[in-house]
Amino acid sequence: MKVLVTGGAGFIGSHVVDLYLNQGYEVVVVDNLSTGRISNLNPTAKFYQEDIRSSRLEEIFLQEQPDFVNHHAAQMDIRRSINDPRYDADINILGSINVIECARMFKVKRFVYISSVAVYGEPEYLPCDESHPVKPICPYGASKHTVEHYLFMYHINYGLECTILRYTNVYGPRQDPKGEAGVVAIFAGQMLNRENVVINGDGEQQRDFVNVSDCTRANLLALSAKNGFGIYNIGCGKATSINEIFHSLKAIIGYKENPYYGPAKIGEIRSIFLSSNAAHQDLGWSPEVELSEGLRDTVDYFLRMEHSTSFRK
Repeated sequence: MKVLVTGGAGFIGSHVVDLYLNQGYEVVVVDNLSTGRISNLNPTAKFYQEDIRSSRLEEIFLQEQPDFVNHHAAQMDIRRSINDPRYDADINILGSINVIECARMFKVKRFVYISSVAVYGEPEYLPCDESHPVKPICPYGASKHTVEHYLFMYHINYGLECTILRYTNVYGPRQDPKGEAGVVAIFAGQMLNRENVVINGDGEQQRDFVNVSDCTRANLLALSAKNGFGIYNIGCGKATSINEIFHSLKAIIGYKENPYYGPAKIGEIRSIFLSSNAAHQDLGWSPEVELSEGLRDTVDYFLRMEHSTSFRK
């Protein structure tokens, strides 16, 4: 069986590619390398350096005839989505429609789509489950949710089976501390380089941090989901403040400085964590990596790569 993974040279997508290959799937990667890296690519996978908006995508589907699609490629920077919502929509909506249309034309068995906790906006209750109202407060969250609607229509109209995974804050090895990174990678990179760490806002904003290896398992289980259309939260169900992340990393690394506090960013949720009961019930998924263990593994990875070319384009 063959899986086509968009964004398969990226932080999370490359881990998904590795697991698919380890489980015996044939894997094709489509990535334009705008944020992905050649160093992340598994050499066993077949690679096309191509943008998901390209008309050539249809030729790739024609040649490869994938059984499954795993769609990770995206514009994922919330701040850029606010500053340039047209760019965000062009990639996340129009690019995704291009991938979905190819999946329809070539009769893909199942489409796994990576959505985001950003679709919920400021929570009305916690933890957020999949029935929580969807009220995104940034263009990124709006674009991610728009594609969920398209996939539902393609399921109803064409029978395309879909599994949607709404990620919370993912961290772990291969996340670029200098790119469109999460706070764990940014703080770890700055501390290891003995740079000042800036926290946006008061640092008491809370997030649900999930390790990349746990997300990767969810993507494997999603391929064999029993239902034709499903939406699942992928998170640990625990709230951790940004200040707590700072102090945990500070202790692990031996960083001596205190953080600087800057203004809060527009479009960022104050506090959120997720219920992943549906993923446990339907997919058999539960998080396994404790945050303390995951933070140490992430720091160890950055230490190993400190003098390598792994963070260079």
